[in-house]
Amino acid sequence: MSLLVKGGIVVGATGTQPADVLVEGEKIVAVLDPAYSQTVQADELIDATGKYVIPGGIDAHTHMELPFGGTAASDTFETGTRAAAWGGTTTIIDFAVQRTGEVVQDGLAAWHAKADGNCHIDYAFHMILGGVDDDALKAMDQLVADEGITSFKLFMAYPGVFYSDDGQILRAMQTARENGAMIMMHAENGIAIDVLVQQALARGETDPIYHGITRPAALEAEATNRAISLAEVARDCPLYIVHLSASQALEHVAVARDNGRNVFAETCPQYLYLTLEDQLGAPGFEGAKWVCSTPLRSKHEPHAKDLWKGLRSNDLAIVSTDHCPFCMKDQKELGRGDFSKIPNGIGGVEHRVDLIYQGVVDGQLSLERWVETIATTPARMFGLYPQKGVIQPGSDADLVVYDPNGTTRISAETHHMNMDHSAYEGFEISGRVDKVISRGSVIVADGNYHGRKGHGRYLRRGLSSYLV
Repeated sequence: MSLLVKGGIVVGATGTQPADVLVEGEKIVAVLDPAYSQTVQADELIDATGKYVIPGGIDAHTHMELPFGGTAASDTFETGTRAAAWGGTTTIIDFAVQRTGEVVQDGLAAWHAKADGNCHIDYAFHMILGGVDDDALKAMDQLVADEGITSFKLFMAYPGVFYSDDGQILRAMQTARENGAMIMMHAENGIAIDVLVQQALARGETDPIYHGITRPAALEAEATNRAISLAEVARDCPLYIVHLSASQALEHVAVARDNGRNVFAETCPQYLYLTLEDQLGAPGFEGAKWVCSTPLRSKHEPHAKDLWKGLRSNDLAIVSTDHCPFCMKDQKELGRGDFSKIPNGIGGVEHRVDLIYQGVVDGQLSLERWVETIATTPARMFGLYPQKGVIQPGSDADLVVYDPNGTTRISAETHHMNMDHSAYEGFEISGRVDKVISRGSVIVADGNYHGRKGHGRYLRRGLSSYLV
């Protein structure tokens, strides 16, 4: 089965050009000058005239079906990957979980069981290490060697749940430095945060906004700097800071990168567009919709401006979503009267491509940088390049036809995520996902869904392309 995407503007990380893309089966076989593709025959033709053709998006940070706070993320691998496809994302990297006292490989097997046969798009796993001990360190080597899992997430937050102390973090970093893996870090000082939370509750400060107030930017910055220092001691272990939200934390990343360190970071759309005051501080309990960690930051401080700048300068490498959705009813409502019991998470896997394209429209990013942050760099960072993240012969035919003249209105009434609200309700995007192709199969076209559960395949990842 052959497919020709004709008449579009192909956008990649290194440039933009009019080109036609020829697909055979699941692979791209040619990127053609339009002057030379007139005689090319294909079984199916897609007219992309006036539209951009970009690599399928890669969301490198999702949490489908994650148990958290007495409930579980409301998107299954089936609903979440279908929603991702609607929004132009054709690959996710989710997090398998090991908790203290559990066997790492058992946690991985549990996540394979959740995802296998249920995904609409391709998927891979990072591994959360909630209990770093001798067995877990041996498991890191085994997962890198045998399972195609080459990144491990640690937490400086959530004491009693996922928290690792500095000694455990150092040992994991030393192991990663030997086997080539990436350490991903949730960088917040959880011990200090727990003190602030208990003090706030004791004062009767129970509304959702206090979730943000008790997780100040200074404690994100301190933990980020500490993680960078520990990685230095571990002979410059590769370090990736997840969901970075604060200017002060970004400063530490920028200094490390200026010094040539193996330090990388991502941010998320919520930190570029949403604020402590306008969303988390919404009247009554409404702000619970926007409880996530790291938290939304104040609009009276330059965080969002600095994050956009960080994306332009590559101090921030990637935009992921940290997609971890919870419904208001029966889930977020668990925290009525106690903000610390509100499940942490925002759903956004369907909207990342659009929201960052709006940054192009607003003059924050170039077209090329848009593609780089949502597709190409995630593939390179996490061992999927050049199978994913680029439009070139031999790569998987994961393509998005994006209409810059279209519009997208985000609403819970029209989104496909399994949520009863939208974090971006009413947002108007000056662009629209027109068609989505996953490994040569058209899964979104003409406002209709043509994909299927089970189409998505597990991806064994190599090591990061950014490391020498």
